[in-house]
Amino acid sequence: MARIVGFFDRIFAAFNRWFGRMTERYAHTNAKILSRPIRGLAVFLLLGAITAFLFLRLPTAFLPTEDQGYLVTVVQGPAGSTRNRLDEAIEPIEQYWLSQPEVADLVVIRGFSFFGQGQNNAMMFAAMKPWEERTADGSDAESMLQKAMGTFSQIDAATAFVIQPPAIQSLGNASGFSLKLEDRTGVGRDVLKQAMGQLLGAASQSDVVSNLRPEDQPPAPQLRVDIDRTLATALGLSIADVNAALAINFGSSYANDFNRDGRVLRVVVQADAQYRMTPDDVLQLRVPTPAGELVPFSAFATAEWTAGPPSLARYNGYPAMTLSGVAAPGQSSGAALAEMEKLAEQLPPGIGYEWTGISYEEKQSAGQVGTLLGLSMLVVFLLLAALYESWAIPLSVLLIVPMGVLGGVIFSIVRGLSADVYFNVGLITIIGLAAKNAILIVEFAIEEEDRGLSPLEAVKEAAKLRLRPIIMTSLAFILGMVPLVLATGAGAASRIAVGTGVMGGMITATGIGIFVIPLLYLMVRRHLSRNKPHAAGSMDDPSTDQADHGTSPEPAS
Repeated sequence: MARIVGFFDRIFAAFNRWFGRMTERYAHTNAKILSRPIRGLAVFLLLGAITAFLFLRLPTAFLPTEDQGYLVTVVQGPAGSTRNRLDEAIEPIEQYWLSQPEVADLVVIRGFSFFGQGQNNAMMFAAMKPWEERTADGSDAESMLQKAMGTFSQIDAATAFVIQPPAIQSLGNASGFSLKLEDRTGVGRDVLKQAMGQLLGAASQSDVVSNLRPEDQPPAPQLRVDIDRTLATALGLSIADVNAALAINFGSSYANDFNRDGRVLRVVVQADAQYRMTPDDVLQLRVPTPAGELVPFSAFATAEWTAGPPSLARYNGYPAMTLSGVAAPGQSSGAALAEMEKLAEQLPPGIGYEWTGISYEEKQSAGQVGTLLGLSMLVVFLLLAALYESWAIPLSVLLIVPMGVLGGVIFSIVRGLSADVYFNVGLITIIGLAAKNAILIVEFAIEEEDRGLSPLEAVKEAAKLRLRPIIMTSLAFILGMVPLVLATGAGAASRIAVGTGVMGGMITATGIGIFVIPLLYLMVRRHLSRNKPHAAGSMDDPSTDQADHGTSPEPAS
């Protein structure tokens, strides 16, 4: 045991000697920077300009797309197609998913999808194995989606596309963007449909968006029944009875309940399937008159096949159609939204657009980042102003924040991340962490001034004295971010977004800050606050207080 203790003592002693030599070199370098403050200030301003330039070029987004352990496949057959044809399209898709080693189970729902219902619609849920079992490259949800889309695009019997669930439930049915095209001046559905086709064609040529799809059902065969109301009334029929006959025979109508074997069952009236197959079945329906006579539909109505949309959607009161898609690989959702807005500006007059779902939230949050960061800086400034009883000294603390932002931006760019909500949360964290390092130096510089040293000598001594606490606390925090930066599995995208920005910000806020903070404090003391500031929590006698209202200011160094 004594040998083990002695071994570690030698290691720690060697480390302390090395750190002591590094501290002396740091003090020498810091003294050279403080001897030529204009040069140091020029470098600081240059780094600030680089930070602003990179921050404005950082792609924007709202939330990263999370691998939630399953993918959704929407299958849509041609309008009016039968279930047999839909089954022909589903079979190769079902075989594809079951052949993938990452897929644990598959659920198929016929007759319904997120974007419509009917015998030509279906939806599949491919549940993947746990993340620890998906160790092969390309086994994440995004890679599997891209691979599946390349395979499904070759299916001719139906249209199939794969979507990921949104990062936040109830904000749409899929990740990506959703755009509502609106007829705002009553130009008609045909013009609205042409505008959607124009936008689809233009967006398909763009390298910024992909997997673009309309979510509205195409026109389907419909049976049009034209009723001559005048003739029907002349035959003694009530229009309400005519409509009820159609609704009951070709739809259904609840009649009553009855009990059987202790269970309550419902009675639903509807024509048998063989009597509601063709247009002639409609014309053969008979409607009773008040006199008890039965009048066939063929006496006052005609029936013919036509085509039309299964449903008509409105959004915010306007006739609307929905267009959805995702950002192309390597592009951010903010870039995809900007590209779609650019293309939508070329649509015919009278056609407008609005964002919905998660895209609407992203547009709303985009204008709030500056306000959020500004309020955070203001709160920190006011707290520091109260702490030091000075309006100038807090500037020497907060001016280091851009150096922290620089690291967060650089690390995010290198990893291909975007300025999303998690990145913005990391920026607020960086404000506090960077200010913490600055406070360690500024506080001790103020105490050294209280002992009689000049601002220059005081900040030199404070920087040398507090180097070790700054390095150690910052290093501990940076190592604490490693699990977030290297995260995998559920929720990994959000953890990576937070950890990468905060780690990069802490590295630059520490590496650059230990040289910049003393310089900023010296410049503030020389040019903005020549009176001695208060140390934090000091209780000086007001009669001798010179922080903001002293009568004999200290001369500048």
